[in-house]
Amino acid sequence: MSPRTPRHKLVQWPVLLWLTLVWMMLWRDFSLGQAAFGFVVALATCLFFPLPRLGMRLHVRVIPLLWLLVRFLVDVIVSSTQVAWATLRSTKNLRNAVVEVDLRTDSDFVLTVVAEMICLIPGSLAIEARRSTHTLFFHAFDVKDEAGVEKFRQRVLDQEARVVRAFGVDTTPVDTPAPAPSPDPEGVT
Repeated sequence: MSPRTPRHKLVQWPVLLWLTLVWMMLWRDFSLGQAAFGFVVALATCLFFPLPRLGMRLHVRVIPLLWLLVRFLVDVIVSSTQVAWATLRSTKNLRNAVVEVDLRTDSDFVLTVVAEMICLIPGSLAIEARRSTHTLFFHAFDVKDEAGVEKFRQRVLDQEARVVRAFGVDTTPVDTPAPAPSPDPEGVT
């Protein structure tokens, strides 16, 4: 929070509504009185513990978002079947690996969404995320050789591409001005 910004200007309506809904779900009471009290609690929380404004440029694209969700569900079903099959057979030949994946985008939003979505797919777990280099480290289940490592790495990169298409993430920082047009080398405008 900057010293010049009053606290009341840092209150974000989506956060207030979300906190109010969480309050009502925690108390399992969806009455108007509970909603009003939850809103007061959310407002006090936002005023006493202000969050910085998130500067993200997201443009939700419906068709790519639906494809992201369908592909995610397919990955969950396929991976669940593979993990179940691997646990039912002999576990002598199981080899796991820690796989490093350098993401192509520099968006913190993409880093977080990709890591979370891959973690929800059985057989993989994010064990480290390096924000400075946009690198993710995953524990991958039943990876036998270098080809398996590359296949897993490509799966993560494909997921990243689907997230970028679905949310139209602009990877330039919000505070960065648009690049100036380059001068014409021939002097013709």
